[in-house]
Amino acid sequence: MTAPARPRTSEQLIRAEEPVLAHNYHPLPVVVARAEGSWVEDVEGNRYLDMLAGYSALNFGHRHPALVEAAHRQLDRLTLTSRAFHNDRLAEFAERLAALTGLDMVLPMNTGAEAVESGIKVARKWAYDVKGVPEGRATIVVAAENFHGRTTTIVGFSTDETARAGFGPFTPGFKVVPYNDLAALEAAVDDTTAAVLIEPIQGEAGVIVPDDGYLAGVRELTRRAGCLFVADEIQSGLGRTGRTLAVEHEDVLPDVLLLGKALGGGIVPVSAVVGRREVLGVLRPGEHGSTFGGNPLAAAVGTAVVELLETGEFQRRAAELGVLLRDGLTDLTGRGVTGFRARGLWAGVDVDPALGTGREISERLMREGVLVKDTHGSTIRLAPPLTITAEELRSALGALEKVLV
Repeated sequence: MTAPARPRTSEQLIRAEEPVLAHNYHPLPVVVARAEGSWVEDVEGNRYLDMLAGYSALNFGHRHPALVEAAHRQLDRLTLTSRAFHNDRLAEFAERLAALTGLDMVLPMNTGAEAVESGIKVARKWAYDVKGVPEGRATIVVAAENFHGRTTTIVGFSTDETARAGFGPFTPGFKVVPYNDLAALEAAVDDTTAAVLIEPIQGEAGVIVPDDGYLAGVRELTRRAGCLFVADEIQSGLGRTGRTLAVEHEDVLPDVLLLGKALGGGIVPVSAVVGRREVLGVLRPGEHGSTFGGNPLAAAVGTAVVELLETGEFQRRAAELGVLLRDGLTDLTGRGVTGFRARGLWAGVDVDPALGTGREISERLMREGVLVKDTHGSTIRLAPPLTITAEELRSALGALEKVLV
């Protein structure tokens, strides 16, 4: 019997997914087959400029040579031991990541949501063991419109009903306050507060950049209240905003950093909780773990990512090209763009709703050879690889102008 022909075209492949893949995503109708740098190519050979970069997982572009080489070298030696044994790559990764962030200890995990869940556990354990909060009473203060992942604990303190509806009952112990509101935050903090968990810039909400002084205010407030400042830099960190970390724009060092996405270089999932020794030091064997967390392949790629960031090149590129991005969006304001927020190579762009939803604008840009993604309503986000050239960035802005004006 002759085997059925395998689907080859984008349309055929998309149809083939429909009956066998859970419908938890609504991707744009492009089927990527190859990628290099800032560009992807679909199965028909059409090329697109990637202005999303895997939600910042591809900060260094697709298949960065140094990262691919590090992965190849490690694949020939050792990929996984589990944490039942030591491996020869993990110590260097942890040491260099801690030094890059200015903190002391590293808890390696895999995904961003795992890092957030781990940070929550560590904060609660610290509250009971160090702060002296009565067992079972610890609370964590979070911000409205947050996005920290999609596990049941995390969506329980989301204010996005699409993320929450149908997934309860939810884990107690969280207080939600408005973002960028120090007075509301101070009113919510009390003797039971283990930590304040916030994104220095809210990505999924539309790249919401807080007022100057907000992050410094959070740092001072948590210090006075005797609770932890946990910064979720999974999207904002590792060069995206023109600094290694977004908190560096206000010279702030949290007690705990949550990192992911770009830490895996677009090759393997790598995340980490990085913190002060007296915080991460509360964990004891058996209290937390991950079979794949800190595996040799992840540690090798993660170390290569840290090496790239240690040069400062990518932070400088994000800062310099960020000016070009901001100037281009300023020029489009009032010409289809009603407003935008940007920091480094990251922007949330509000489009006149009369011109279409964010999804519709994303589809029009796709037809112009540029890939972006909507957030909510008529807002799209731009987060190109930090390897993008000025010419490529101007081309993307030109495509946006074309679909709007």
